[in-house]
Amino acid sequence: MKHLIHTLNKAFDHRVRLGVMAVLMANESVSFNDLKEALDLTDGNLASHVAALEKAEYVLVSKQFVGKKPNTTYAATAAGKVAFQQHLETLEKLLRG
Repeated sequence: MKHLIHTLNKAFDHRVRLGVMAVLMANESVSFNDLKEALDLTDGNLASHVAALEKAEYVLVSKQFVGKKPNTTYAATAAGKVAFQQHLETLEKLLRG
């Protein structure tokens, strides 16, 4: 049997990605600025980590204009929600021994 530590999802290894998914699991969608503020990140740091989650198809990125200002919002995909929930369940199993 595979040791539990090896079943953790590598997409969520970094604390920023873990934070992004936690915020997105609790909200239907979140704007770039709200997510950046909630996690206390720089623009570039947030953008690079969201890009990794988008590449894994765990996050859906929507870009539109509100007036003349660009507005980017993020939402967890169905696959992202399942993967993150499985990741959390594995962490809980590790904690329980």
